[in-house]
Amino acid sequence: MNDITSLNEEVITGKIYFIRRQKVMLDNDLAALYNVETKVLKQAVKRNALRFPESYMFELTQDEFQSLRSQNAASNEGRGGTRYLPMAFSEYGILQISNVLKSQRAIKVSFLIIDVFVKLRKTLSDQTEIWLAIEKIKGKLDNQDKSMEIIFRYLDELSERIPQVPEPGPRKRIGYKPDNE
Repeated sequence: MNDITSLNEEVITGKIYFIRRQKVMLDNDLAALYNVETKVLKQAVKRNALRFPESYMFELTQDEFQSLRSQNAASNEGRGGTRYLPMAFSEYGILQISNVLKSQRAIKVSFLIIDVFVKLRKTLSDQTEIWLAIEKIKGKLDNQDKSMEIIFRYLDELSERIPQVPEPGPRKRIGYKPDNE
């Protein structure tokens, strides 16, 4: 992944996880995107710890890590796996990484990643608006159904109150009558 043009929205989106109620990317995925070793990325973050409060970056718990490993069939620890728990970076933490790595690639990749996060947020917002509109329409339809039911019930009550007019007998024809009738 040395060439930045090979990075696209689908590649980046596939590396975004939902952990602790937020969208994050893991240190090893970011290191691959930034074309640095995970160890180098972690060292840069630790040297600049003040730039990464917990809302920007956190270390996964053992349970979270095991859950991710089982979901993604990650490598075994004894055979090339990680010895340390991964760091997870929020959108803002990812932006800070470009500041601590200080490379042109880091800046460009961070912008690409942030663009994907913004698109995800917009998509989620659009879907939320659609669901709210649907719920509003459902509410109006429910109200209309109730209103129609009330109207028909009222009409039934009115028809019961109106006295019934007896059916008239046979009517006498009016108009021109031929002589043979």
